Parts: sequence; structure tokens; C-alpha cells
Amino acid sequence: MKATIKWTGDASFSGEADSGHTVVMDGAPEYGGRNQGHRPMELVLIGMGGCTAFDVVSILRKSRQDVTDCVAEIDAERADTVPKVFTRIHVHFIVSGRDLDPKKVARAIELSGNKYCSASRMLAKTAHITHDYEIIATP
Repeated sequence: MKATIKWTGDASFSGEADSGHTVVMDGAPEYGGRNQGHRPMELVLIGMGGCTAFDVVSILRKSRQDVTDCVAEIDAERADTVPKVFTRIHVHFIVSGRDLDPKKVARAIELSGNKYCSASRMLAKTAHITHDYEIIATP
């Protein structure tokens, strides 16, 4: 995997990876930015959320669960001093579907967090990561 990050002025950068998609990153105004893109650490958190949600949906589908939606709400804290790594991350999953088995939902979340989600495993080196979930039954 490769990525290219290009400075676009002030505190703004664009990033592109193998997929060919571009993402804009920008700093807060107090750091010289114009607030026209995500902060890089926001993207780290969004990436972890996407990674684990992808796993959960995939595992549930393989378990023959009728998933209709999956939302991962993430709350995180960072260290007060440089480097301001993530120290605590909590992921709340809201999984919707028909006749979902709570044990299978819990197992999918556990497998993602402890085995499959590369981003979660990397961030777990500095952050205490916890998960919980709720199930919403859909007709």
C-alpha cells in the first residue's frame, strides 16, 4: 500500500492512496488552517471506525444474520502532551436488522476488535478500547 500527501498551502494537505480517492486535511485556524478538511487524527479515528464496522457487517452476514444497518459511534480521548496519542476509545455499535441474534452481534464485535480490525489492533497499543452495542429490530 502506498499513499502520497501533498501540501496545498497554509496548514492544508491532500492525500491519495492506492484506491485513487483524495481526501483533504486542514488544520484548525489557531494553527494556520482554514478548517476546510478533516484533521489527520480525525481520519485515524474514522479509519478505525470504518475498519471495525466493515468487519462487523461482514461477520454478521457470514453468520446469516439479516443486517440492514450498522452505525459505529466513536468517543475518544487523547493524551494531553505530545505526542497526543489516543488513550481511550469507545465504540458504540447500533446494529439494525431482522431477528438479529445478540450473541452473534457480540461475537462479531469481539472478533473485529480482538482479531480482524488492523486499525483497532494498532491503536490498542496506546489506547484502551471498549465496545458496546444496541440492536434495533427492523420489520
